[in-house]
Amino acid sequence: MPKETFYNLDGAKQRRIFQAAVQEFSRRSFNEASINQIIKQAGISRGSFYQYFQDKEDIYLYMLTEIGKEKTAAIEQVRQQRPAGDDFFAALLQMTEAALDWARAMPQYNQIGMRMILDDSEFIIKLRQLSPAAVNQFITLIERDQKRGLIKSDVKPELVIDVIMVLMQHCLKEYYQSADYAGMLQQAKKIFAIIKHGIAAPKSTGE
Repeated sequence: MPKETFYNLDGAKQRRIFQAAVQEFSRRSFNEASINQIIKQAGISRGSFYQYFQDKEDIYLYMLTEIGKEKTAAIEQVRQQRPAGDDFFAALLQMTEAALDWARAMPQYNQIGMRMILDDSEFIIKLRQLSPAAVNQFITLIERDQKRGLIKSDVKPELVIDVIMVLMQHCLKEYYQSADYAGMLQQAKKIFAIIKHGIAAPKSTGE
């Protein structure tokens, strides 16, 4: 994360550096992105960059943290305006809708997210393995619904989240080029319905 010298800068300059990072990382993968391009867009020297950040990983993590704060605030605003139903799947669908709306409104942020999904560099793979706060929040919701008898007690919450994330990443890749947000939402609804209800047909009463 940034050094203390970065936080001593005025807000406008901090934002300019952040926007320069967003512009570069939305256009190129992490390995292909250039510090030279970031400092050029930000209007700072290379020496100044290293006064503010350790390296490219450092500014990337800072950028992701700031984007995460904005995304969380946007989703929380939706939750307050349109309370979801009182169960895990209703909350999951609401968050998905809010996240897709946010991605459509913030195309550069969406590009960064897509590049993260498609990137197989060691640094990005490690980042993807970290559990964001949203994951822990959904695990808590699953555990709560298990106690309420809404989800089977023998289901492992972490496994449910892993399955959902793998399927959603597959869908995101599929819709990456077309930016078909309506199609993505419908696909997400189908995925959630399959996970919620299962795929086995109910046995007939005659069996």
